[in-house]
Amino acid sequence: MTAPLRSRHRIFLLSPANLAGIRAGYVLNDSANSDLANRLRRNSVTIGELFSFISGLYFRGKLAYASAFAAPPSALSGSFVITATAGLLRPDTVVTIDQLREWAANDIDAGDRRFRTPLDRDCGLLFEEIGNSCEVVLLGSIATSKYVGPLLPVFQEHLLFPADFVGRGDMSRGGLMLRAAQAGRELAYVRVVDASRTGKRPPKLAPAQIRRHKAASRTN
Repeated sequence: MTAPLRSRHRIFLLSPANLAGIRAGYVLNDSANSDLANRLRRNSVTIGELFSFISGLYFRGKLAYASAFAAPPSALSGSFVITATAGLLRPDTVVTIDQLREWAANDIDAGDRRFRTPLDRDCGLLFEEIGNSCEVVLLGSIATSKYVGPLLPVFQEHLLFPADFVGRGDMSRGGLMLRAAQAGRELAYVRVVDASRTGKRPPKLAPAQIRRHKAASRTN
């Protein structure tokens, strides 16, 4: 297997949770009365915690993996979350209910200015800080242009993704990243600019591992 590309510095960009699903309704609905929904209305929930609840295994895997393997330049966050209308946010950024509703009302589309304008701005500012000294790893879908389209023109050959993502669904990627973070084994990366981003579905994770990850996701 190809060894992970090595760089002095590395940061991660995390794709957002799907805000059109059932779990998003548990915090977005006016009648939602869970502890998380109440805290969201009091402006005391971070985007990392919120998306981990909404997305479950997939986002928890991304967050755990980024926390385990980020090596950012000094004074820079090791990971950023891509959002529908607010560009890049640190995972510890506090989210408001109004922000969440705005994101839920906007599709993530590389051709949508509401998505692209703030994302292009923040990616440009980030690249000004890191220059050529840092690799940027996308933990999100690479099969379509919705993330690759905006990111690749800015980061170019420095934009990477985990090679094992090709062909996997969200749950499989989440389990893979959680397992890698727990074992302390970083995945191998390839450059987006010259990689094949689609392929055959790889073998499923072992059943025992899947059961363990699913059980963990129900505790959110």
